[in-house]
Amino acid sequence: MPRLLRIGLPVALAALAVPASATAHGVGQRADLPIPLWLFAWAAAFVLVASFVALSVLWPKPVLADARTRFLGRAPLVLEVLAGALGIFAFAVIVYAGLEGSQTATANIAPTAIFVLVWVGIPFASVLFGDVFAVLSPWRAIGRGVGWAAARVGGGLPAPIRYPDRLGRWPAAAMILAFAWIELVWSGREAPSSLAIAALIYAAVMLVGMSCFGAEKWCRNADGFGVAFSLFALLAPLDWKDRRCRLRAPLVGALQMPQVAGSAAVVCVLIGSTSFDGFSQGNVWTGASGLAQQLSDLFAALGFATGTAVEAAYTVGLLLVVGVIGGLYWLAVVGMNRSGAGKPPTTELARSFAHTLIPIALAYVVAHYFSLFVFQGQATIFLISDPLGDGSDIFGTSQSAINYSILSANLIWYTQVAALVIGHVAALVLAHDRALETWADPRVAIRSQYWMLLVMVAFTCMGLWFLSAAAS
Repeated sequence: MPRLLRIGLPVALAALAVPASATAHGVGQRADLPIPLWLFAWAAAFVLVASFVALSVLWPKPVLADARTRFLGRAPLVLEVLAGALGIFAFAVIVYAGLEGSQTATANIAPTAIFVLVWVGIPFASVLFGDVFAVLSPWRAIGRGVGWAAARVGGGLPAPIRYPDRLGRWPAAAMILAFAWIELVWSGREAPSSLAIAALIYAAVMLVGMSCFGAEKWCRNADGFGVAFSLFALLAPLDWKDRRCRLRAPLVGALQMPQVAGSAAVVCVLIGSTSFDGFSQGNVWTGASGLAQQLSDLFAALGFATGTAVEAAYTVGLLLVVGVIGGLYWLAVVGMNRSGAGKPPTTELARSFAHTLIPIALAYVVAHYFSLFVFQGQATIFLISDPLGDGSDIFGTSQSAINYSILSANLIWYTQVAALVIGHVAALVLAHDRALETWADPRVAIRSQYWMLLVMVAFTCMGLWFLSAAAS
């Protein structure tokens, strides 16, 4: 226990690193909040330390791997086919609206569909119902449909090229980073036609990759959307395999995360890109003498045009924040390796514990985009009736409006904080259980998790700071 106290003290003190005066991300002035940020940080740190101590005392052996599941039923093939057809139709509508519709972002359905319904809505649906994107993915549906048709008409397609093991999920990590760049950096994201072209390019890359390496292999490793959403689906109570549905306990599915090259990078990019979204709205970044201005001036001095200099500055910021997240995780892994007598190797540990970051990635999505989804998601009601923004009213709902009064600023803030704390506690649970599996001696396993606890508190405090640091 003294060792736990020696760890708990600096962990709790880390909460003091969070600034006490800032503005809340997406919810208005910090003055609206009844409790100061530093108190939230202290409370979050205390919850994590208390959870760590409780796990050390009350969880002496691994249990998640042996958790039972219950078979619920089997979905008919026709539903999967219909879902794939729906995905293809929705993709076609989004692209057509982006190319042919109004170029005002708020009047065209393409930006809302891509940034809100897909990027935020599907993770929420995945956590509730399982891997819904696997059946909705338009390129996966096309790939499987072509394979099915070729098998019945021409005897099948040529054997796919062997997918290199060393690539693993690095392509998916790169795809997620590229999408984050489009969302947070690229000035062209304001134009629906540019988004539509980007979507077509992405679909083309997916189709070419599937034709070379096979639809399933490519989608499991290189489809950034498919991989990201499948990770969130691992937290769902419903487990779908071959259209068979089983009920499982919370967190258990995370153990199924493939331990392949790039698996940790995918989750670090998810956390890092969402973190940069919050950081890029704070005064440290956007202030008159903030980092964005300094970097922009530097690139302008190198001869870049003004707009390009700003994009270059934001690109550097995005890469730096993702690098910080990856560095913190690597620090935890190196610390675990040394605390656990150097076995297994660091690289193997990084892959083995990567699944512990999934709840954190989800927590950051909820914390940063919960209000966006609730508010901007309502725009779907009138955008679906006038997807091109040309004045049509297909379903009679084009005159609907967004109701901003359904959530208060304080409720949003409490939801964000709760998401961060619950996500990090869940990560501690997963890490503790995996440590007990990795090291036979429970004392070594617990000692190895001191570093993980420090990193979890750092992530929590950093997440609170990013949320609170949004510019007013």
